[in-house]
Amino acid sequence: MHESLAGKIVLVTGAGRGIGQAIARRFAEASAAVAVNDLDSDAASASAASISDAGGSAAAVPADVSDSAQVATMIDTVTDLHGRIDVLVNNAGIVSPMLHFFDADEAWWRRIVDVNLTGHFLTSHRVARIMAKQGGGSIINMSSGGATRAHRCFTAYDATKGGIEALTRAMALDLGPYNIRVNALVPGAIDTSGLSLEERTLRGDNVPLGRVGEPLDMTGAALFLASDDAAYITGSVIRVDGGMLAQQRSATVDIVSVDSFPAVEDL
Repeated sequence: MHESLAGKIVLVTGAGRGIGQAIARRFAEASAAVAVNDLDSDAASASAASISDAGGSAAAVPADVSDSAQVATMIDTVTDLHGRIDVLVNNAGIVSPMLHFFDADEAWWRRIVDVNLTGHFLTSHRVARIMAKQGGGSIINMSSGGATRAHRCFTAYDATKGGIEALTRAMALDLGPYNIRVNALVPGAIDTSGLSLEERTLRGDNVPLGRVGEPLDMTGAALFLASDDAAYITGSVIRVDGGMLAQQRSATVDIVSVDSFPAVEDL
């Protein structure tokens, strides 16, 4: 699998930390050249530097994926540097602020939709044209259990993840004739922020594999979907969740208690 990734040009958005950073590192370890995107330019630079220091090939390309002009500049930078883009991992996304439906406003809704869903569209729309001209490529979108289940106080986030899975299927149909494969990953309870032992135990207790996930757990599936081993896979969604969505058990993954919901008299 890794042999087919050697020399590939890979753009990973939201790769300054967490899942995106782990995926970028694994592609570099597979001898791909990685373009590391993040909204935070310092985080993008630090992530790229850590890959380079480990012997990999990486360059920072900071940008806000919800801004079409910044997306265009980012992609032009990658193609000026490498001449092509073989793999796009649409990982950039935001969760916060977590608001109850009654506390939400239009600005909150639009920002999360713009980053999580429109960002996937803007980046894919431009990269797909490059892939079509070069004869193909692989696009990997990042979904969530929220696409098919719901989190408390995550209305906008869950709506965007459902949209991402629908977008993945639609893109797969439109781009298949150009040899561009489009798939999505579904992370489970992945510890990207350094949870305490108590939190890890609580959230991992109801996961069938008995633990929360690590960013590294996401990387194997990403490399597989980008490799020649997945040459006949498109329009698919792969869960990397330790079995969370396969079960019918009481969830301990919600991080917002009903006790914190707005009181009716305050509406």
